[in-house]
This record gives sequence, structure tokens and C-alpha cells, in this order.
Amino acid sequence: MNDASWGAPPRAGHWGATDHGPSTRLRGEVPPAPAGPLHGAGDAAQTRPMPIVSDAGGDQDDRDRGAAHTGGPLFRDEQEPDIRPQEPAAPQGGKAKKSAGRDLRAAIGVGVGLGAVILASLFIYKPVFLGVIVLAVVVGLWELTSRLAERKGIKAPLVPLAIGGAAMIVAGYVSGTEGSWVAMAFTALAVLVWRMTESPDDYLRDVTAGIFVAFYVPFLATFVALMLAAGDGAWRVLTFLILTVVSDTGAYAVGWRFGRHKLAPRISPGKTREGLVGAVLFAMVAGALCMQFLIVDGVWWQGLLLGFAVAVSATLGDLGESMIKRDLGIKDMGALLPGHGGIMDRLDSLLPTAPVVWLLMVAFVGS
Repeated sequence: MNDASWGAPPRAGHWGATDHGPSTRLRGEVPPAPAGPLHGAGDAAQTRPMPIVSDAGGDQDDRDRGAAHTGGPLFRDEQEPDIRPQEPAAPQGGKAKKSAGRDLRAAIGVGVGLGAVILASLFIYKPVFLGVIVLAVVVGLWELTSRLAERKGIKAPLVPLAIGGAAMIVAGYVSGTEGSWVAMAFTALAVLVWRMTESPDDYLRDVTAGIFVAFYVPFLATFVALMLAAGDGAWRVLTFLILTVVSDTGAYAVGWRFGRHKLAPRISPGKTREGLVGAVLFAMVAGALCMQFLIVDGVWWQGLLLGFAVAVSATLGDLGESMIKRDLGIKDMGALLPGHGGIMDRLDSLLPTAPVVWLLMVAFVGS
């Protein structure tokens, strides 16, 4: 519901007439408080509900003209409305300052901390990094299954998903693609059997969601373990992480500065076509450098193709999770990482990009 639905405000110093005729208030009587929504004082929930957005074209036009969002920004790349006291407006013709739309200090601090953990585990001892992947997958599974249960009443069983997800990643690292597929099959079977212990109501819905979750989170993450298993696996994983982060950063920076044309307004209103161009350019340059200097037998032109593919897959992955969050009516999957949201809000671009990078690496320099 946008602010326009509340109707025009009364004129200053006048409470207006009601539908029942002129006001009969006596002189000196305190006027009644205007009707309006009540705001609770409870603690903030882990995930913020997303306001219901109508499919009618008029609502979209209102948003494009800058209509206020009653429930905060829909996605992390939208600008956060500032409710602090504002400075006097700049003279007409002055240029308004843009806001980044999120807590950049917290986001940068968390990002640096995660990067340090990842790099240390990646280059010191590979099995430790494998444990980092498993931990991220299990937390992501918990976030996603919790949101499905809270918002849709879908009971995707977490226990078999967590055990099967960890098995997929370890099997992929030890036995390759065959091991990961076998673990995926047994995970799906475990979901079917586990759900049989409860009521048959909505059985098909719950197991379908469970198998989707198993594929979306741990199975796609298995391709990171497959990259890690190569002789130069640490450098392949580092290239994968660099390209995905650079693509996301390029899209954010260029879209924030030059973005004018919406990329997918009904899915993610904050994304722009200019941001996509920035993601492609940044990722292609980073890909050429990484393939030339980090990957054995890699050449720069392969990095251009790799960077282009990463930019496309990362953008599609981000849009895909935005669709899920819009369907669930939430802004973030969690609140574990200040300035970022939850683990799933960081994995959205990485998960679908992992099989793309693995496949192109095998095609370019072998397994």
C-alpha cells in the first residue's frame, strides 16, 4: 500500500467534514486524532516483511516517480529511505547527493572478515576450506527452510538436507561429479522418507520444495569443491570468487552512479541495464587478468569469455533469489551478516556461477 492510498491530508487548521455532515464540535473541544496506521514498539524480526506490490501498471509508475515504500526498500540494492532530520533543501538547480542505500561500514567490515577467513583456509589447508563450504551451505539451508516455513507453511525437512548437503560436497571433492550425483540422489530419497513421518497433507508440496532446496544450495555449491580438487584448485576457486565479487561490485558502482533504465523492475527495482554493463566490463577485465596470471596455461582471451559468463550467471542468480524473496514477501533471507543480510543473500550470485566457472575451467585448461 503506498502513501497515496491514505487520501489527501486535511488543510492546515481545519479537520474537515465527515460523510455524516458538517462537524458539530463545540468551541474549545480538543479535536480527535486523525486516523492512521498504528506502529508497534516490538523488537525487529530477523527478516523484514516486504510490502505487497500490486501488479497494476499504475503502482510501477508511482515507484518510478519516487513514491514512498511503506515497508522499506525491497532489496538490498535499493536506496534506504533516510528518516533522520534532513538539512535544508539545496537551492533549485543544485545536485542532490545520492545515498548508497546500506550500511557500508558494516558491509565492508563483514566482507573483509569473511575474505580473510576464506583466503586463510583456502591456501593453508584445503580441507579447512571444504569445511567453510559445508558450514555456509548448512546455514544457508537453515535460512531458506526457515523462511519457507514462516512465510508459506512449507515444511522442507532440514535434517536430511543438511546431512545430504554436507555429503554432496565431500563426495564431490573426493570422488568428482559421480560422487556428488550419487549423494544428491540419496538426499532426495532421504527427504521423501523423512517427510513420511508426518501427516500426508501437503506431502507432495513439501518434498518438492525439499528437493528444490537440495539442488539449489548444496548441489550447486558442490562445483566449488570440484574446482578445489584440481591441482591448482586454490587458484581456480580464488578466480571464481574474485570474478563474482568484481561483477557484483561493478554492477553496484555503475548502476548507482549512472543507472537510469530498469533491468527487471518487477523482480528487482534497483537493478539497471547500466549496472549490468558495468558488471560485464568489470568481470571481463578481471577475468583476463586472472586467467593470464593466476591460472596455469590460462590466456587472457579465455578470461574475457569467463568474465562475460560470470557477469551473466551472477546477475541471473541474483534475480533468481530476488524472485524467491518477492514470492516470500521478505527483504533478506536472514540477518546474520550486518550490512549484507543472511548467508543466502551472499550466496545468491555465487551458487549459479560455480558450475559455469567449473565447466569453462575444464574446457580451457582441463580438470
